Amino acid sequence: MVNLRLDIEYDGTSFAGWAKQPGLATVEGALAEALAQILQQRVSLAVAGRTDAGVHARGQVASLKAESPPPDRLRRSLNQLLPGAVAVKAVSLAPADFDARRSAVSRTYSYAVLKRPWPSPFRRRYAYYYPGRLDLGLMRQAASLALGRHDFTAFTPAVGEHSYFKREITRSEWLCRGDLWVYFIQSGSFLRNMVRVLAGTMLEIGRGYRSLESFAGLLAGAGRPEAGATAPACGLCLEEVEF
Repeated sequence: MVNLRLDIEYDGTSFAGWAKQPGLATVEGALAEALAQILQQRVSLAVAGRTDAGVHARGQVASLKAESPPPDRLRRSLNQLLPGAVAVKAVSLAPADFDARRSAVSRTYSYAVLKRPWPSPFRRRYAYYYPGRLDLGLMRQAASLALGRHDFTAFTPAVGEHSYFKREITRSEWLCRGDLWVYFIQSGSFLRNMVRVLAGTMLEIGRGYRSLESFAGLLAGAGRPEAGATAPACGLCLEEVEF
């Protein structure tokens, strides 16, 4: 039996998230089914980021212990069986103590906003379309305020799911890529919906509906009703996991 690392990317539009759920299409469910067919055994997957419904990944990492064919052959076999919305980029042998969730030291997410006067049929699954006025300078100032250690209670709706709400943010910035405005954020761990609520709140700042001072107050541990709307899932992507 060997310990395997799987590097995965997927379009999360048609999935009810990563985690297996009875009667629903999930990324973990599709991957576990393909692995069971190849390996002729049930497997237990650890994952670096449990993405929610509609959320994408370019840099997801999972791990499992199993009797397995050579890594390259397993990768090819998986990609033959998986739905087109999921691809295994690499399969590699990992140290015996490697665990995709517990061994991760940071995760980087992006949130993409399509900022132009007309929508895109090609980007609608991967970016939140917003044609109105936005002040990028204010949004960048808000992003810089999020750097460091803060209480993010205001940015998660998960009552009862989390008991500790402080997180250390090591990257928080908006970048322009043509008509795509992309927010990047890095931390050791995230609260449920945290990035989407941060993005939604910063978009309110960009629209002029909220002040930078009020945003700073949210980072001091305000309640969820004080923060902005949760931005749509389509714009969120797990970009990278560091170990």
